[in-house]
Amino acid sequence: MLGYFVRRGLLIIPTFIGITLLVFSITRVVPGGPIERMMTQAQLGGEAGSLHRSEGGGTLSDEQLEELKRYYGFDKPLLSSYAIWLKQVLRFDLGLSTRYQDPVWDIIKERFPVSVFYGVTTLVLTYLVCIPLGLLKGMYHGSRFDNLSSAVVFLGYALPSYVIGIALISVFAGYYDWFPLGGFVSDNFEELSPLAKAKDVFHHAALPLIAYLAGSFAVTTLMMKNALMDNLSADYMRTAAAKGLSLGKSVRRHALRNSLIPVATSFGNNISLLIGGSFLIETIFNIDGIGLLGYEAIIERDYPIVMGILVISSLLYLIGNILSDICVAIVDPRIRFGGGSR
Repeated sequence: MLGYFVRRGLLIIPTFIGITLLVFSITRVVPGGPIERMMTQAQLGGEAGSLHRSEGGGTLSDEQLEELKRYYGFDKPLLSSYAIWLKQVLRFDLGLSTRYQDPVWDIIKERFPVSVFYGVTTLVLTYLVCIPLGLLKGMYHGSRFDNLSSAVVFLGYALPSYVIGIALISVFAGYYDWFPLGGFVSDNFEELSPLAKAKDVFHHAALPLIAYLAGSFAVTTLMMKNALMDNLSADYMRTAAAKGLSLGKSVRRHALRNSLIPVATSFGNNISLLIGGSFLIETIFNIDGIGLLGYEAIIERDYPIVMGILVISSLLYLIGNILSDICVAIVDPRIRFGGGSR
C-alpha cells in the first residue's frame, strides 16, 4: 500500500504541471490582459502606472509597449515564460498582482481565515448532520420522517445556493433584522471579549453557512441513504436479522462501515472547497474570501492572482484524491491498493 501512495504522490507532479501549463497558456491568448488594460487607460487619458502617454496622445509608444511586455513577461516564448513562473512557484513566490501591485501570496493570505472558516465549518456540519440523517432515512425508508425530510432535502438541492442566500438575507436580515446584512465580523470586533467575538463571528456566519450547506447537504444525505439501503438488502444483513439482532445493532455492527465507503470516496474531493468558496454567496453576503478574489481577478485579468489561486486549489484537489483513497482504505479493510483485495 505504501508503494501505491508513493506512486500517487509522484503523479501529482505531472498532473500539476499539466493543469497550470494549460491555464497559463490560456492567459496568454485571451484578450483583455494587463497590456490591453494599460493601452485602454492611455486612450482614456489616464496614466499607466509610471508610464506616460506618447506625445501623439491616446496610444502607447512602441518603447512603452516593449517595456510593458518585459515587465509582465510577455516578451518571451510561452514555455520559457512558464518555466520562469514555475521556478518562482518552487521558491514560494507567486509573483505580483497586476491590479494591486502587491505580492500575490500576501493578498491570498489575507483572505485565508475567512475562506478556511467557512470551508471547514461547512465540511464538518455536512458530515455531522448528513451521515446520521442518511442513516435514519435509510433505516426508516418510506416513513413520514423520510418523506418530510426528503421534501426539505430536495428543496435545498433544487434551489441554487445564491437564490437561498438572497432569500435568507432578504427575510432574516432585511425584514426581521435578526442577522447582519453582511460582512464577516462587526466593526467593533476588536473591542469585544473572546466569547463575544465567537458569538459575533457565528452571528454573521449563520445565513452564509445555510446557503453553503444547501447543495452539498442533499448530495451527501442521499448518498448515505442509498448506500445503506443497498447494504440492508445484502445477505449478511438478513443473516444478522435471523440471529435476532435488532435493526439498529445490525446497522451499527455490519452495515455502517460498508455504507460509509461512497462518502469516504468523496471526502478528499471536498478538501479543495476549503478555500474555493462561492463568489456569488460571498458577493451577496459581502464576504471577502478567496472565491470573490478569484472572480474579481478573472474579471480584471489579474493573471498572477488567478494562477496563485490555481496553484493552491489544484494542489489541494490532487492531495484530496489521495486522502480519499486513504479514507476508503480505513473504512474498508478489505482494500489493498496495488495488491488487490483479500
